[in-house]
Amino acid sequence: MRFSIARTNLKEILPLRNLFLQENNFQIRYNAYHERGWTDSYLILSNNEKIGYGSVKGKESSNSRDTVFEFYIIPPFRNKSSEAFAELLHASGSSFIECQSNDKLLTSLLYEYATDINSDVILFEDNISTNLSLDKIIFRKRMDDDTIFGHQSEPVGNYVLESGNEITATGGFLLHYNFPFADLYMEVQEGHRRKGLGSYLIQEIKKQCYISGRIPAARCDMNNIASKATLIKAGFKIAGYILQGKIKNAPVFT
Repeated sequence: MRFSIARTNLKEILPLRNLFLQENNFQIRYNAYHERGWTDSYLILSNNEKIGYGSVKGKESSNSRDTVFEFYIIPPFRNKSSEAFAELLHASGSSFIECQSNDKLLTSLLYEYATDINSDVILFEDNISTNLSLDKIIFRKRMDDDTIFGHQSEPVGNYVLESGNEITATGGFLLHYNFPFADLYMEVQEGHRRKGLGSYLIQEIKKQCYISGRIPAARCDMNNIASKATLIKAGFKIAGYILQGKIKNAPVFT
């Protein structure tokens, strides 16, 4: 079986990408890259039939296109995924693969076609409902006249924790991920860390996320021990990792 690869646009791959999203029923970290114009799209064809697609982004820059980060083949042709992927690599000229370890298809191809595989990001999904509580701590929506402490890493969220008329933490959830998932984030004022505020805030934001019709998810850097502990205490569990690898010389199928 021979495959052909055709450079195309986002609209052309959407029916196939909808199948990809349905099959991989979890938050896709780079979902918004498509709409932002930071990707190149390729159709995978067999006898002129559209049987799959691949998407390529930049490893370090939104202007470059050197990293395969999405790949999908419809189930009747799934046994030929390796051959189709090799053709995509040749057509796109990609040098890297980046995928989520919970994306089983692309992960298997990563280990087949890449070397120097590593990870620096942990992915989380909701696991259990928690019942954390803190005395004299108020969870509420942020108001326009709130005095917010300087943030070092995360944006100022739509929700805050208040203690004695002082805002001690803020957080929220981002909606530019594949529906119905949302990405939770928070930051605790430096002088109030290690008091359980982060886990309590994430617990309460999770509730608001569900009320809004979204499923909470989260991520953190591999070496961020404090954030990992905070998320797990608030009821999340590890769902996977962002894996990266450098492409080896791909075989040519004849």
